Amino acid sequence: MSDRRGSIWAFSALSSALAAGYGVLFTIVADFREAYGLSEADVGWLIGLGFLSAFVAQIFLAPLADRGRARRLIMAGIAANVVGTLMLAFGTDLTILLAGRLISGIGIGATLPAVRRVVILSDPENIGSNLGRLLSADVFGFAAGPAISAVLVGPFGLSAPFLVVTGAVLACLAWTMQYRIDDGYDRAAGGPELGGSHTTQRLAVDLLTDRVVMGAVLLASAAFLMIGAFDALWDVVHFDLGTPPWMSNLGITLFAVPLVLLGPSGGRLAERAGPFQVGAAGIFAGAAFLTIYGLVPSGTWIFSIALIHAITDGLTIASSGVAVAMIVPEHRQAGAQGIIGAGQALTGGITAIVIGWLYGEAGRFPAYFAASVAMVGFVLAALWLGAPYWRKSGGTDPLVNPRAVQEV
Repeated sequence: MSDRRGSIWAFSALSSALAAGYGVLFTIVADFREAYGLSEADVGWLIGLGFLSAFVAQIFLAPLADRGRARRLIMAGIAANVVGTLMLAFGTDLTILLAGRLISGIGIGATLPAVRRVVILSDPENIGSNLGRLLSADVFGFAAGPAISAVLVGPFGLSAPFLVVTGAVLACLAWTMQYRIDDGYDRAAGGPELGGSHTTQRLAVDLLTDRVVMGAVLLASAAFLMIGAFDALWDVVHFDLGTPPWMSNLGITLFAVPLVLLGPSGGRLAERAGPFQVGAAGIFAGAAFLTIYGLVPSGTWIFSIALIHAITDGLTIASSGVAVAMIVPEHRQAGAQGIIGAGQALTGGITAIVIGWLYGEAGRFPAYFAASVAMVGFVLAALWLGAPYWRKSGGTDPLVNPRAVQEV
């Protein structure tokens, strides 16, 4: 049990370090713009391309982990991520920077679904708490990325945050490799040990034909819509409001702490009370908090309210991943988690680009309020699509296998 618990912590740390690569660029794109002569459009592409390449990778590469290649996929994804991050660290023109962002996004997109599959199958009796820890670690890394950049760029230069993230990824990889990676695949029989049939699907998009899975994807996307808006606006809003730099830097780090501490409890809550119900409550609360950010008069108010917001997120952010883990068969878990991650990456990337433009054109309240309205729309659609599941079982029956995702 201790080895199992240690491996889950190791994979959570690896996932967090990788996710930091998404967010680390947010607070230094202005420095890139000044240092390398980038336009606003260039900055938008630089932020969004990592999300979009991760989206493609999670659609096309994640199912490989369901066919006995989880370990190799993790190793290859880490290698790609390291190469891409180093290109961002040392690149000085747009072509190199975009290529680095593209490669690092592919690496993250290949690795994270395989990691989630390993964690799910390593301890199927504690899916909620384990996924809660893992998925909150993702959000912790995503939210901590801008703080890493904000703290390191000034004294150490533009390459420093990328080098630190690269070092963290490699250290966490070494930690995870101490443990046996059990991907649930019986190679001697040519199929999955737990699923009882061979996985022939090359892509996981067929899972979206089931409305409940689609609902879970929309629930996850709503959470990353919130995160994309929060991260993209945090630094610029505090700068424009005259918030002391120490407060804005500390705020995003403190925001991430409850996500780690409360993630396992939130995962268990979603597993017992119903992931759609818990996830929807969290998104509705998040939409209210974003609206308040647009109304309060100072950065100090935003800082204080964000600490409460972080607690609600910590208790609910893992719900969508728990929903998918409970719905799909064991031998489709990596593909399903890849679909979730793809939806998150795509939504986060588009939101980061659009919300920055909207803030510049219309101001703080319209930007935050637009994100809030979009979040509510996503979660209402998720509840409607997921109704056959959460109304029938209360959302608490483990590993339900909807007809549309059965192997044929």
